Amino acid sequence: MHISPDLGWKLGFVLGITNLVGLALVFFSCRCLMGNRLTAFFWSKTWYRTFYRFHCYFWWFLFLSVTLHAVLGLFVFGYPF
Repeated sequence: MHISPDLGWKLGFVLGITNLVGLALVFFSCRCLMGNRLTAFFWSKTWYRTFYRFHCYFWWFLFLSVTLHAVLGLFVFGYPF
């Protein structure tokens, strides 16, 4: 399978942005990464508890995005050997 460099760069950029979005979603939905003070503040909000219910799905989104980003990089730039 061959991906044109122009399409590869564009897809790589979009997947890089989705990596950052996924990382932010995981970070802000993870109670242990934000620290006790920020977590206590957010946990008192009902919208955050609703947001937190999707924490496991955010991980799947991040893993899928990073995997696609890495595979695309291998197809566009080749193996580093």
